[in-house]
Amino acid sequence: MIKKIIAVCILSSLIIACKKEGNKEAVKSDSTTTEILADNGAVDSTIAYNTDINGKKSIKTDYVYRASDKSLVKVVFNYDPKNRTVSITNNNKTFVLEKSEAKVNETIYKKDDMTATVKGDSLIIHQGDNIIELERTKI
Repeated sequence: MIKKIIAVCILSSLIIACKKEGNKEAVKSDSTTTEILADNGAVDSTIAYNTDINGKKSIKTDYVYRASDKSLVKVVFNYDPKNRTVSITNNNKTFVLEKSEAKVNETIYKKDDMTATVKGDSLIIHQGDNIIELERTKI
């Protein structure tokens, strides 16, 4: 008799547990987007994102660019809204430029006499009379 009561209790608790939907308010999906906006409020198309297998976006921050002379340049973007910068490293020298202006298809960074313009996969650096054109690699 006791075995039947225990079996009924276990069976009924399993049935109740299977039917229970739980508190839907306890777990909420993260609906916030990680997309960075340009100064005019549109999505900044110069920023690339990684998307995992679940579709969650994360911001890709470091890239390798290639100059016309085939030399490689490391470029790291900092998308912190309070301090948006780009760091450009080549030949063990790093230049850090601050965001000056952002449009939908173009972001401009400046420091002293150096200006870097990002348009899609290209990065154009103006320093004095020198113009250096870089193209993002697939590395």
